[in-house]
Amino acid sequence: MSVKVDLDRLADALSDFAFAYLISVGDDYRAHTVAVDPTLADGVLDIGSVGNTTQRNVTAHGDVTVVWPPREPGGYSLIVDGTGKISDNRLRVSPTRAVLHRKATPESPATSPDCLHDCVPLKK
Repeated sequence: MSVKVDLDRLADALSDFAFAYLISVGDDYRAHTVAVDPTLADGVLDIGSVGNTTQRNVTAHGDVTVVWPPREPGGYSLIVDGTGKISDNRLRVSPTRAVLHRKATPESPATSPDCLHDCVPLKK
């Protein structure tokens, strides 16, 4: 069962990031990572045109991850898992999970004293 991503919160979060990395896997389950500039439209991330390796990977293994690094050290990364589909050499990703993530600091809200991560799920 997948978590419903809050698309409004995802759209708001995207304004804090400049670019992303798309991660797909091949038949050998090795990660293939490329820099991308996704846009969110009608609940789908439009990744744009992608190369042959990414097309092969997404066709064979549709689950992908898109990671936006923080603009500054200590900031949140945005991580979106989703299902990719290739159409007309363009990749579109339907988000299935989205989270703002960073290493916890002493000031981070934590559920336990040994919490290693500061995560903000973007779910309904």
